[in-house]
Amino acid sequence: MNKYKRIFVIVLDSLGIGAMPDSPKFGDDGVDTFGHILERMDTLDIPNLKKLGMLNLHAAGNMQGVDRPLGRYMRLGEASNGKDTMTGHWEMMGIKTEKPFQTFTDTGFPPELIKELEKQCGKKVIGNKSASGTEIIEELAEEEIKNGAMIVYTSADSVLQICGNEETFDLQNLYRCCEIAREITMKDEWRVGRVIARPYVGKRKGNLSGQATVMTMR
Repeated sequence: MNKYKRIFVIVLDSLGIGAMPDSPKFGDDGVDTFGHILERMDTLDIPNLKKLGMLNLHAAGNMQGVDRPLGRYMRLGEASNGKDTMTGHWEMMGIKTEKPFQTFTDTGFPPELIKELEKQCGKKVIGNKSASGTEIIEELAEEEIKNGAMIVYTSADSVLQICGNEETFDLQNLYRCCEIAREITMKDEWRVGRVIARPYVGKRKGNLSGQATVMTMR
C-alpha cells in the first residue's frame, strides 16, 4: 500500500548552493548563487525556507540555520554529464544523462541549422545569439514586426527559443515553427534539449511582454 497518493517536487532554479566537483569542466568554478546573494544582501526574507532548513544546509551573510528545522535537508551530487537545467530535472526523475546536450551560448546556432529552419518556416531568422527573452524582444521586436522575420536565440542551457508577436506572427504559426525546430534539432549533430515558443504582445520598445511554452526532447 502506497503511503502517498501524490508527491510534489518543487525546484528552485538558479539558486545553487555551491560548486560541484566537475564545475570547472563547464566554466563554473566557484559558483554559489545562494551564498553570493546572501553575501551581497546580508539577509533575506525567507521565513519558510529557513524553517525547512535552507540555512542549515548553507548559512551565509548574516543568516544562520534554526535549531529544529521542519524539513530534512542534504546536498546531492549530480551523476549526469552536463550542467543545463533539463539534465538536472531529468536526473531527479531517474534519468541519467551520459552524453551532454549541446549548448550554443558562445557562437549561436550553426548556419546549416538556421538555413534549414528558415527554409521550412518561410521566415528570415534574426538574433541567433545568447540572450535573455526580455532583452532580445526589446532589441529586435520592432524589426521582426516590420520585416516579418523570426527572432531565434539561446542561453547557457541547451535550448532554442523563438519569439513571435501574437498579432503579426500569429500564435499558431509560431507553434508550427517551433514544431519544425523541434524536428530539426533532434539530429545528433545538434541535439538541442529544448525548444521554447515565446509569444509576446506589444509593438513598441518599452511596451512589450511575453511568456514561454516549452517543447522537450521525445
